[in-house]
Amino acid sequence: MIVPVILAGGSGTRLWPASRKSYPKQFTNLVGDRSLFQDSVARLSGPQFAPPMVVTGTDFRFIVADQLDQIGMKGADIVLEPAARNTAPAILAAALRHEDTPDAILLIAPSDHQILDGAAFAEAVDAGARAAAGGEIVTFGITPSSPETGYGYLELSQSPHAGESQPLKSFVEKPKRDVAVKLVDGGRHLWNAGIFMFRVDTIIEAFEALAPQLVMPCRAALATGAKDLCFFRLGADAYSRCESISVDYAVMEAADALHVVPVDCGWSDLGSWRAVHGTSGRDSDGNALSGPATQIGCTNSMLRSDRADTRIVGLGLENIAAIATDDAILVANIDDSEKVKDVVAELKLIKAPQADGFRRCQRPWGYYETLSLGARFQVKRIMVKPGGRLSLQSHQHRAEHWVIVEGTATVTVGDTASMLSENQSTYIPLGAVHRLENRGKVPLTLIEVQSGVYLGEDDITRYEDIYARVPVATA
Repeated sequence: MIVPVILAGGSGTRLWPASRKSYPKQFTNLVGDRSLFQDSVARLSGPQFAPPMVVTGTDFRFIVADQLDQIGMKGADIVLEPAARNTAPAILAAALRHEDTPDAILLIAPSDHQILDGAAFAEAVDAGARAAAGGEIVTFGITPSSPETGYGYLELSQSPHAGESQPLKSFVEKPKRDVAVKLVDGGRHLWNAGIFMFRVDTIIEAFEALAPQLVMPCRAALATGAKDLCFFRLGADAYSRCESISVDYAVMEAADALHVVPVDCGWSDLGSWRAVHGTSGRDSDGNALSGPATQIGCTNSMLRSDRADTRIVGLGLENIAAIATDDAILVANIDDSEKVKDVVAELKLIKAPQADGFRRCQRPWGYYETLSLGARFQVKRIMVKPGGRLSLQSHQHRAEHWVIVEGTATVTVGDTASMLSENQSTYIPLGAVHRLENRGKVPLTLIEVQSGVYLGEDDITRYEDIYARVPVATA
């Protein structure tokens, strides 16, 4: 049985504005009807796979749980990192969590990659599992389609054979363009996809030998960790003592006798808008359109709108990526799209809210989004999914008016509970203890008008919460 370990952290900067720190690309529907994370889970499901372990950050825990539920994945082990520490501590923690089954095979996979040929990937996984069962540390090498400078490379001693495990000769860091051309032309180098397979005992022994400084704090983080709803939280103090380091640097580049399974499976890490354009359906002029988008006289361009009510139109564009969300627009030369992270850094310097967050904020009960904001008022649209229940709370600095526009709400104010349906409204006085919940079978949508001297999300005092959030957290 293979245990998928899906790494679902990330800062979300490379595909801004569609991907941001608060909701990075793995959870976004970039190239289909499901998110990249959901595609990764589905790809690693079936008779030969155990339920997955997902390693993610605390801020993403409810997004992960919700997206797993959407695709019917039950029994996943969701492990929460209290702070990002790169891939080596995350992988070691996953292995130690399975230490009581030393011969189990772990398949480590990022959650934000695209694989178009599932059959070819499944064949490679079978080959990797055979090698891993024999005690090998296995990585997967992607047949390069171009001399990319954004990927590391794996050097083989001989020409690669698809579906066969072969010895790895060396790792090659991300090369310059002229070097990348020589690597691809030579025929013995593959892209490093960052996907690994190994037995639990094999990788623990490798860490003990090559990165022993990580073992004790990772063990302590597991020992001091705790169950929290459907999640497992690693101990924060212990995990903070882990060095932030990638598994490549910590173990793989120093390990002996690594093996590579070559695979040509339509892989991409979708690390730039140029990469998304390259894997999208395009018209005869090379244009990729997504959402309400129209092109007139454009060539080799990408037009994307993430809102149904916002149409993007390109006129006479060449080699341009134009990406529109509800609060930001990026217009860039496709060949410069790897520099988008520099745009995010600049936005952070000027403290633009679009740098990290979206207007729509995801919550375990649904979401809210700001429609209008003034000095002493704010208008929000709130959606509460069926069964969703906000915390029992009060505010010191604002009062609220709620107008139900879809579904039925159960509203508690003080000791009084009432049912409100469409076109009905209620008033929450300043300081009143209140709660909103959706006991129905359809989504509940309401318009909230806040008024007061302070409208920040930290103006919440919680008394009860089914999602076990800390008292000063956001609603």
